[in-house]
Amino acid sequence: MTEKSTTPTAVAATVPEPRDAAESGTPLMSVRGLKKHFPIKGGFPIKRTVGAVKAVDGLDFDVFAGESLGLVGESGCGKSTTGRLLTRLHEPSAGTISYRGKDISKANRRQMAPIRSEIQMIFQDPYASLNPRQTVGKIISGPMEINDIDPPGGREARVRELLEIVGLNPEHYNRFPHEFSGGQRQRIGVARAVALQPKLIIADEPVSALDVSIQAQVVNLLQEVQREMGIAFVFIAHDLAVVRHFSQRVAVMYLGKIVEIADRDSLYTRPRHPYTHALLSAVPDADIDADKKERIRLEGDVPSPISPPSGCRFRTRCWKAQDKCATEEPPLVHIEGNRQGHLTACHFPEDPTVERDKEIVMDPALAALEEAHQAAAEGQETGKSQG
Repeated sequence: MTEKSTTPTAVAATVPEPRDAAESGTPLMSVRGLKKHFPIKGGFPIKRTVGAVKAVDGLDFDVFAGESLGLVGESGCGKSTTGRLLTRLHEPSAGTISYRGKDISKANRRQMAPIRSEIQMIFQDPYASLNPRQTVGKIISGPMEINDIDPPGGREARVRELLEIVGLNPEHYNRFPHEFSGGQRQRIGVARAVALQPKLIIADEPVSALDVSIQAQVVNLLQEVQREMGIAFVFIAHDLAVVRHFSQRVAVMYLGKIVEIADRDSLYTRPRHPYTHALLSAVPDADIDADKKERIRLEGDVPSPISPPSGCRFRTRCWKAQDKCATEEPPLVHIEGNRQGHLTACHFPEDPTVERDKEIVMDPALAALEEAHQAAAEGQETGKSQG
């Protein structure tokens, strides 16, 4: 099954300028002290709670209208759980989630009904997130039916329009998910997410299951949707290069907590937290020999979220850890030498005067595809002007 030919705009050309949180006014969504602890049951014959997995353990961040906030970190750090908390697919254990000034962390089903149409989610697995028993038309029109929305021209006309927007043939309306490739299925997921024109989309690793060439198309599609519809994104991903191209601000998570958050240029060129520095050092660079590239190798494994370390959670793997790190948990605050809006949770942050020599770039194959798409787009524009 082949992808429909599209001519997306190059990633670098569509990324909006970084947003300074201090100048952005009232946030669209504000998260404070957000926690999600999954209880562990044990005992026989009567089971009782004997512990908890602290998947998310106290998050503070804001998402502003029209911006994209990237959320990165190792597997198991709580990124996907955070996304599900923001959409209320998981119930928070503690903390608040304020959407447009209203706390929705404890809202019941009836109170959440009018809000769900404004907060949508794109799931990670394009094969498991679509009902195999429903046609594409039924899948995409589902949100309209649930919210009793009848767009001008009818739901079918709107679905066909959405299929065309995401680069699929409107004639695919009556097909089933098994008739599509992974990239096409993810496009269907994007169409479903934007069907109600939401104000916020939680994208949970939307390109991690796709081939590199298809990743470029989906990333460009999401950027075009954000630009034309003004939708805010929380973009969860492992690929730091894709996050840099797509996001305006980036938050770094480790073991259920945010350890650093800043605009993308500040975080990628002058990381202050040792964990962020280690993550960036692991990104492959086609211009540098792998044997000569500075690589920070973290010692040991990620501690268990059932019993995280005292004080700073990263201290058991940190080369800068001292006695203070074991007794005091560092707050997420602005540290001297940072740009405004650059917050770090570290007692002994990295030197801000040291700037990374190399800019993180996309995979060479992905970058080459982007250049080809950009050249094709420029050729089309030239042809139109001459015509």
